Amino acid sequence: MARLAVVTGGTRGIGRAISVALKNAGYKVVANYFGNVEAARQFSEETGIPAMKWDVADYAACEAAVQTIAAEYGPIEIVVNNAGITRDATMHRMTYQMWNEVIQTNLTSCFNMCNLVIESMRSHGFGRIVNIGSINGQAGQYGQVNYAAAKSGIHGFTKALAQEGAAKNITVNAIAPGYVDTDMVRAVPPAVLEKIIAKIPVGRLGRAEDIARCVMFLIADDADFITGSTVSVNGGQHMY
Repeated sequence: MARLAVVTGGTRGIGRAISVALKNAGYKVVANYFGNVEAARQFSEETGIPAMKWDVADYAACEAAVQTIAAEYGPIEIVVNNAGITRDATMHRMTYQMWNEVIQTNLTSCFNMCNLVIESMRSHGFGRIVNIGSINGQAGQYGQVNYAAAKSGIHGFTKALAQEGAAKNITVNAIAPGYVDTDMVRAVPPAVLEKIIAKIPVGRLGRAEDIARCVMFLIADDADFITGSTVSVNGGQHMY
């Protein structure tokens, strides 16, 4: 029977590419979304992948979603924690709300989802968790204290949880994408984007499919000797 994967933030950008790659490889997939209802509707129509709305920053919402998914599709064996937002500002302009929203959505969501599936993974003797970090969690970024802290936290979270899951055939890894050609990156002013690309040795932005390809490698049944790792997919921009 095909394994079931849940991808948070799975209907747009990098998440969409991951969801589609999983489905094309024969996995059952449920894609989470929260903000853009129309994009989620189009995603499901185009891909045939069910999209489910809940706020990954809300533990109770995650709990209800996990229970619904398990009842309808079976046990969740793969989780890709991809959901993320930005609320950029320098420290002297950043509000507590801007800080908290990013920490809750980008980092606390990883706890919420992993906490709710880990017991099932332990009982089945199988689990694959991939957390999407960021180059900016490795190198920092001006005006992104909240985002960099959340993404850096993901890398430490990954290493600790990997140690807990290893004996039960549960691997936990992270991917740290560089600048990927998504709506979020394309919203950057053109002059700034040119400077970003100039710093990438391979000479281009990443593609969402570059990240999806890495996810597929890490979640494979026979990738059981790879855990606690952070894979940098950034075109050589930051070698960590």
